[in-house]
Amino acid sequence: MGSSEDLGARVCAVKGDARKADELVRDYLPFITSETAKFMARRPVAGVDDELGIAMFAFHEATQVYDRQRGAFLPLAARMIRNRLIDYRRREARHARVVSLDAPRFEQDDEDGGTLLDQVDTGRDEIGERHAREATRSEIEEFTRLLASFDVKLTDVADNCPKQGRTFAACRRALTYAREHREVLDRLEQTGKLPIAALAEGSGVERKTLERHRRYLVALLLAYTNGFEIIRGHLRKLDAHQEDGAR
Repeated sequence: MGSSEDLGARVCAVKGDARKADELVRDYLPFITSETAKFMARRPVAGVDDELGIAMFAFHEATQVYDRQRGAFLPLAARMIRNRLIDYRRREARHARVVSLDAPRFEQDDEDGGTLLDQVDTGRDEIGERHAREATRSEIEEFTRLLASFDVKLTDVADNCPKQGRTFAACRRALTYAREHREVLDRLEQTGKLPIAALAEGSGVERKTLERHRRYLVALLLAYTNGFEIIRGHLRKLDAHQEDGAR
């Protein structure tokens, strides 16, 4: 299938070209099948299981939204496949629940008839909530493993976050510079270390500030690679909270 760099270039080239996009989906069908099997806990059967078709569509969708500046393509594709399959499972479960709740009650002592829906409070989407929790837990586990490979823990994001206004603004400036200069993220992913010298020179932030908040910076930069949409949402809330507290 080629290197991740070759794949990134190929994905960028298929945007707007339906034929090339279809070829890419066919070439990566083993990957798509594998991701579907992880979700289903068994190998999907082509032409039988709707999940495989949904996963193929999700892979194609990923090619259209991929941003090479935010990391590798396959983690993004895997996450989009999982999210679309969760959405599908949620819709199917909701539909099944509606059908069963509309069915008549056949209890022996039931004299007034009616349906199960008459007795159930449907104000909460418990199935949707459960799938959302599963997606969040899965993403947090994956993100935690990624952080561990860089000698960082999830709790470091809050513990190592700058508290003072000027320091917080400086770290934000460094993060912005790193996200706008792909070579900084590349060096982080390749070496497992934050390129503090290059980041200090490019962002104008003092090295001692970057070194003091290294774990915080590493965690946020890794979260802003492709994928980790749920994690980014939580970090944005934390970021806003810290910004308010630093003022």
